[in-house]
Amino acid sequence: QSMIATKANRIVRAAQGRAVMEFGSRRAQGADGAIYGARAAYIGGCCGTACTICAPDFGVPALGTMAHSWVQLFDSELDAFRAYAREYPSNCTLLVDTFNVLKSGVPNAIKVFQEELLPRGYRPAGIRIDSGDITYLSRKARKMLDEAGFPDCKICASNSLDEYIIRDMLMQGAKVDSFGVGERLITSGSEPVFGGVYKLAAIMDRHTGKFIPKIKLSENTEKVTNPGNKTIQRIYDKETGKIIADLICLVDEEFDEKNSLLLFDPIETWKKTHLAPGTYTMRELLVPIFKNGKCVYESPKVMDIREYCKKEQETLWDESRRLVNPHEIHVDLSNELWHMKAQLLDSYHYTSN
Repeated sequence: QSMIATKANRIVRAAQGRAVMEFGSRRAQGADGAIYGARAAYIGGCCGTACTICAPDFGVPALGTMAHSWVQLFDSELDAFRAYAREYPSNCTLLVDTFNVLKSGVPNAIKVFQEELLPRGYRPAGIRIDSGDITYLSRKARKMLDEAGFPDCKICASNSLDEYIIRDMLMQGAKVDSFGVGERLITSGSEPVFGGVYKLAAIMDRHTGKFIPKIKLSENTEKVTNPGNKTIQRIYDKETGKIIADLICLVDEEFDEKNSLLLFDPIETWKKTHLAPGTYTMRELLVPIFKNGKCVYESPKVMDIREYCKKEQETLWDESRRLVNPHEIHVDLSNELWHMKAQLLDSYHYTSN
């Protein structure tokens, strides 16, 4: 879910303020993938989902438009549009690409807007384009709608979209007001694996109640674990509120923002940053979920998690939010933890016979 929320946020940022709907239930890996993936996408910034079960279960807005099967059910596209407009006059968004967007879909949509909605006092909500060169088609459709007197009619785009395609469409002048993103969001198509694992870091001595640090070695540096009972302090620039780094430290370490703080790369240790007193703030990220086998945490509502996610995004530097080659937010080790790790590494040092 963290992966899907991250993917959703990248897509939402690429849309530059335009609404993004989660459309991926059919492509998700099973029912849980569809339901909890849609929840995660909403937390990440999507305005709603076509997975309707998320509305009663989580309070996520259920959104969507008509389907191609609706159009195919009728004798003609025009008949299908008329029936839909009569059924949903206050939120009429017509899918215009079942046969031909510019020669059939948009002209028929305009005809239905004029003959079915206007006489009843309604305005059209929009049209959706789900295939073809959407940048080109949206520009042509926008002109046709404007000339017909519907400048307020929105254009929604879908069809295997992701953040890169959306970014390029907007750079090329696509006249799109909202996006429906399915398979590449719900499966996190460009990065389908969340590269994180859990490893044993410490065990508690049942006699003393103290933690004994444990470490796993590897030929790959990034797979050598960080030992001990740890927590994470996030460090912010006091003036801007932006993240400077995350500091992994031992739970019993204490820090004072009135003192200077030295950060260093745990691998390339000569890379150091010195933070002067009063120039930074710290916040512990980890909170207890279970204590002594009992749950001590109440999960927030989805709306609250979404708002928290939005606020946390504001602590990222713009350079860290680039879609390509973003600036890295460093994750460092405290001096005490680094020395603990070094001692354990030395204790498992083997010499050749």
